Amino acid sequence: MSYPHGAELYRGKAKTVYATDDADLLLMHYRDDTSAFDGEKKAALARKGMVNNHINAFVMTRLAQAGVPTHFERVVSPQDSLVRRLDMVPVECVVRNVAAGSLVRRLGVTEGLALDPPLFELFLKNDALHDPMVNDDHVLAFGWATAAELARMRELSLAVNGVLKPLFAAAGITLVDYKLEFGRYQGALLLGDEFTPDGCRLWDAGSGERLDKDRFRRDLGGVVEAYEEVARRLGVDLPAQG
Repeated sequence: MSYPHGAELYRGKAKTVYATDDADLLLMHYRDDTSAFDGEKKAALARKGMVNNHINAFVMTRLAQAGVPTHFERVVSPQDSLVRRLDMVPVECVVRNVAAGSLVRRLGVTEGLALDPPLFELFLKNDALHDPMVNDDHVLAFGWATAAELARMRELSLAVNGVLKPLFAAAGITLVDYKLEFGRYQGALLLGDEFTPDGCRLWDAGSGERLDKDRFRRDLGGVVEAYEEVARRLGVDLPAQG
């Protein structure tokens, strides 16, 4: 099953965005591709696009129900969703509940250290520069966002945490950290891009087993199976395998 679309507008590491016959809507296609280390390591993993499309739809719907404005409209096929067209802010917002990844490397803190309150960090979205960490002054000086938009991105990022941290905890999963992207739509900021195991760290609350893209980064195997386990625990309705 496919959905009619127009020209390809953007091709990322794991998604392709197409125009539609509605100038206000885009088609987001989740490919089976996966990558790490700014695209240096790549692979195609069967079913990954379908699983991520449906996890994202589930999460975005829950966030919208909780009052977080998002660009998500609806799923239209196993690997495709319609989203609102946004003017994206070129800054990634990262929220950390547990020390892991680059935070451990930068500051030498112990992996697994609980962070209370959670950390909020900003990174320039630029693969060529390896997504460098930036602060509010950088964002304002280079005109990437206004002070009001920065405040709103922080507010929404932490609001997402308030919704998703207990949601994952109820599924026996620790929401370690995640990245968000925002865009402008008719004068308001909306949550854009996606929320999937590609862009967050998820650990089994009991064993600490990785259930996210770290399985690919660390050559642990079972990447799609881990994503499917996340979907199962959350209650995401995945299409039957044909």
